[in-house]
Amino acid sequence: MSQLMLVLFGLLMLVGAVAALYLKDTVSAILAAGSVSLVASLVYLLLGAPDVAMTEAAIGSALTTVVFLFSWARIQHRPQPSKNPQSEESDSNPDDQEDHQL
Repeated sequence: MSQLMLVLFGLLMLVGAVAALYLKDTVSAILAAGSVSLVASLVYLLLGAPDVAMTEAAIGSALTTVVFLFSWARIQHRPQPSKNPQSEESDSNPDDQEDHQL
């Protein structure tokens, strides 16, 4: 029974890893990679290493997925640079210029 569960979890990890590679949506790929780590923590638990399973679940699955999703959200909200070099001169930030008025 235990070996069957290990094989099943191994196949599930393989499917999740391949899905993470081939998914077009980045958020879905991040979640698929996080699910691989979560299933790996179940494998460690079945193998009798609960301390490693807890560490894998906390760091490998939860923290890494949250950091990837946070980074992806930050990248999505970054302003795109303009391709027109003249517009860079006219779009100057007033906070970047010194105030010379008395």
